[in-house]
Formats: sequence, structure tokens, C-alpha cells
Amino acid sequence: MTARPRAVIIGMMGAGKTRVGKEVAHMLRLPFADADVEIEREVGMKIPSYFEEYGEPAFREVEADLIADMLEDFDGIFSLGGGAPMTPSTQHALASYIDHGGRVVYLDADPAEAMERANRGGGRPMLNGNANSRWKKLFKQRDPVFREVANVHVHTRGLTPQGAAKKVIDMVSERAVHVTGAAIEPYDVVIGEGAMNHLVDVLGPKPAKIALIHTQPVQRHSDRARALLRQGGYEVSDIVIPDAEPGKTITVANGIWERLGNEGFTRSDAVVGLGGGAATDLAGFVAATWMRGVRYVNCPTSLLAMVDASTGGKTGINTPQGKNLVGSFYTPAGVLADTKTLATLPNDIFIEGLGEVAKSGFIRDPEILHILEDHAAELRAFDGSTFLGSPLEDVVAELIERTVKVKAYHVSSDLKEKGLREFLNYGHTMGHAIEKLEHFRWRHGNAVAVGMVYAAELAHLIGYIDQDLVDYHRSLLASMGLPTSWNGGSFDDVLAFMHRDNKARGNELRFVVLDEIGHVVHLDNPPAEAVEEAFRRIQQ
Repeated sequence: MTARPRAVIIGMMGAGKTRVGKEVAHMLRLPFADADVEIEREVGMKIPSYFEEYGEPAFREVEADLIADMLEDFDGIFSLGGGAPMTPSTQHALASYIDHGGRVVYLDADPAEAMERANRGGGRPMLNGNANSRWKKLFKQRDPVFREVANVHVHTRGLTPQGAAKKVIDMVSERAVHVTGAAIEPYDVVIGEGAMNHLVDVLGPKPAKIALIHTQPVQRHSDRARALLRQGGYEVSDIVIPDAEPGKTITVANGIWERLGNEGFTRSDAVVGLGGGAATDLAGFVAATWMRGVRYVNCPTSLLAMVDASTGGKTGINTPQGKNLVGSFYTPAGVLADTKTLATLPNDIFIEGLGEVAKSGFIRDPEILHILEDHAAELRAFDGSTFLGSPLEDVVAELIERTVKVKAYHVSSDLKEKGLREFLNYGHTMGHAIEKLEHFRWRHGNAVAVGMVYAAELAHLIGYIDQDLVDYHRSLLASMGLPTSWNGGSFDDVLAFMHRDNKARGNELRFVVLDEIGHVVHLDNPPAEAVEEAFRRIQQ
């Protein structure tokens, strides 16, 4: 089996790559390798001597070959020389390493400190002459490349080597999903303990004021976000909204617009949405509409928000006529899914998020379903007080990552829901009707779970899938504690709301159904008797 480094560290000369890399390796009980040391061992001479005798091009060729080999055959922490990432073949090798789940860490040190260390260390042919002037010139050339090559960016200013190492460990344990597309400004969904620590980096230096929009139940997490923002030098406006769906109204949005106006928020300022799906939906809508669009970052605190509401660029509010009928497509600058926040979730709120997770498994990634099957009992018994540091945490992180990747696939191809993205609405036509008829007392993930059973029953009646797949829907969802039936309203009431669904076309109903696991199709204007019979079957 191919061995790959746990992390590859890059950065400028004097950034502390070797010292910090050794500390990381020590803390993780992994071997450490320095590319320069390995090269000297291979060529049988010191690098300055090799430079002098053979020149930089020959050195870079040896360096690139060694790095390519190490990326395929070293299971530890691997530090590269300062100029290594500038070689195109090494850039390609690092990109392939990242594609296989690798972490390339850009160790970004204080320039003054890095220059002092680089000068003190000596033996650096690239700094011959005026060392400080050469370092600054190289930094100007290399910094943009390092930022492009790396998928983890660690600022070490003011940190001890041990502190920097701990920060590296926290960040390489994170997962990241890159979302891009023709109509999308690219952004990352970062998943892991401590992901919220990236908040200042994602917001950037341009905003002066930040509107922190959150609900009262997540006060502990909003306190942390507020502290991070103030440490970053921002002026923070703390805006508390009603919890869950009552926070997604035009009245609440108007109150926020008034406040932003009174406090002088400009187009260069920003919004942070923190909380469950309703909070991030509203925050995104406010950001999309204020000054016709300002920067915003989502910090979801529930499983449902991490895998669904916060990640796809859909923003909106509810009206008396239905859910999310008013809104916009507007992508965030980033999404920080900090798994620490899941530790405060009640069991029932965690479980409802599994409805959206299962949906992604049914429509595109069957491995999600296998993971849910294997861990159904642990997921159903979720206890926030024992979650962090448990084996379940890594299971949940993988489920979040896989679910977000499914969403990213559909969003990148169809941001504004003109075709492919509609497949993300599997289970939602019935689910939204249930939510509305229950006056939003039913949580979204629970309603979607029943909606998927309804869609499976309808697909079976039409002849798209067999009974076994319908039964699998019911058994898998039930094993995790999700509902599979509903009897809270009449068919006529449900039908009226399904006609208002955003997938409907004119007076014709339109459903998303499976024809097999992992493959979804549109079902346009199915027979009325099948639509009603499927409803009867979810009443039982």
C-alpha cells in the first residue's frame, strides 16, 4: 500500500519548517523528514556545495524527483526547502497528494523573525549577497505560489514552536471541501474541531464592521466568534434573532436592515451567520440584499446546517404562503463547520441532521449509506457530552465531508437550480408540505426523511424502483431514529402545498425520485392516483 505523508510543510526560509515539523512529528509520534537533509544524503554533499558545482537547475531536478518519491513512500511529517514549491513538477505532485487527501501546510511566519532566523542559520545559497533584500524579493515571488499550492495556511506570528506545532496539528486534522463553478466565487467548507479559528482569515482585511447574526441557544459559540472577531480588529455588532424558523421572517430581516443602516454598514463590511440552518439562511439573505451584496461567512452549529443550509449558496426567508419562497442565490466567502459546536446539540436535533446526510447517500454517494448502516446505533445514541474525542467524531466528520461534496457537485454545476441542483431536493416536495402544515414544529431533517419515503413509494408505484428499495428507505432511516410516516394532515392540504413547491411548473407537479441508489431523475406530472396512493402509504 502507498504510504503518504501525514502533512507536508512549506514556507519561506527561516519560517521554522524544520523546528515546527519536528515538534508536530514528536507530538503525533510520527517520523520526520527534511527534504534538504534527504537531498544531501542522496547526492553526498552539502546543498551549498552542490549549488556551486552543478547550479540551481540541476539541484531543482534532484529536489523534485526526491519530493515525488517521498510523497509516495513516506508516512510522517515532511518539510520542503523554501524554493521547492516553485518547481512546476513539484506543484503537480503536491496537487496530486492533496487530491488523495493530503495536507500541504503553508507555515506563514512573521517576516522579521523569519529573516533573522534565515540569516542566523547560514548555508543558504539563495540568500547570497544582501540577505534581507534577497529574502524580501523571494517572498514577493513565492508567497502567492505558496498560497495557491497549500490547502492549509498556518500563521505562526507570536507563537512558540510548540504552539505553532499544536496549531498545525489542529488544522491538518480538518477536512476541507472546495466549492467552485462557472457562476461561483470559489470558497471552502472547512470541517473539524477548531474550524471557527479561521474566521478572521476568511473575512480578510477589508471589512471594518461585522454583523454577527445568531440565536440565543448558541450563545457560547457566539461569544467565541465575537472574541475572535475583536481580536482580529473588527467592530462587532451583536444581533440576536429568534431561534429556528421564527427567525426567518421579513420582520426579522427588516429589523436587521434598519440596524445596519443606523450603524453605518457599508458595502465593504460583512456578515457572519452563526447557528442552525434558519440562522445561516437569514444571515445569507441579509448579506445578499444589503447594499446588493456584502461578504458573509457561515458558522453552522448543527449537523443539519453543516451539511445543508449553510453550504450551498441558497438564502431565504419564509412567508405565510410557504417555506423559502423569498430568497436569493448568494455564495458565502467560506463555511466553517466547527465540530466542537456539535457537543452542545441535544440528541433529537443531531438526529434530524442525519435526514439530509442520508439524502446525499441516496442521490449520489452510496458509501454514506454504508457508513450510516455500520454506525446507526452509535449515531442514534448520540450524546454531546461524550462526542468530542470519541471514535464517533471522526465518523461524523467523514459524513459531513461526503455530504458537502455531494452538495458541492450539484451546486458547482447549477448554482441557481435550473436543472441538476434540483436533485438535492429529494424528499423535499413532501417534506416542505409537512413542515408548513405542522407550522414548522417538525424539524426539517425529520420532514425530509418522511419525504424520501414518500418519494420512494411514488417511484415504486410508477415502476422506477422495486419494493426492496422502498423497504430499505424505511429500515435505514428508522435505524437512526428518523421518522418514516406522518399523519398530520389531509391529502388535499398536502397537494395544495406541493403545487406551490419551487420545482412545480405551472399547474403540473414535479418530483425528484430515484431509479436506483445513486441515480436521480425528474418525475413530471405523475398520475394523480399514484400521488395520492403514495401519500396513503406514508400515513401508516
